[in-house]
Amino acid sequence: MIKENVKIVELNAENWYDCCELEIATEQKKYIESNAISIAQSKFEPTLKPYAIYLNEKVVGFLMYNAVQEELDGYWVYRIMVDKKFQGKGIGKAATKLMISEMAKLPNSKKVIVGYHPENLGAHNLYASLGFIDEGHRFGKEMAVIKYLTE
Repeated sequence: MIKENVKIVELNAENWYDCCELEIATEQKKYIESNAISIAQSKFEPTLKPYAIYLNEKVVGFLMYNAVQEELDGYWVYRIMVDKKFQGKGIGKAATKLMISEMAKLPNSKKVIVGYHPENLGAHNLYASLGFIDEGHRFGKEMAVIKYLTE
């Protein structure tokens, strides 16, 4: 099964370039920054934690979260993407679960928050399936959904 073969690995000298080469579907480009921009951002904001998503030994995605609490007193997911050739296989969901497990280890971790454009149905379906709740929070053009972590 695919989800058992998904892992997340902190960005490093061996996988950062592979992450930069990943592509999203054309219709998704209006919703997310490039991985190269996200990686650069992480070098100037050291609390951001970038990871490569692997399927077996191949880099197929990228994610990043903030290791300090922000708005709504939670830890924010900054990016999650899976290469267009690997979408629809449950990889994003498996990687997001792994990321949430890492975020749950952060100090005073009670909720994980992610913002996305309301018309991004792929993101909406992913986060809803993982128990994120829309409580009406809006930040500019994005909505923020919350997953409460149980202790």
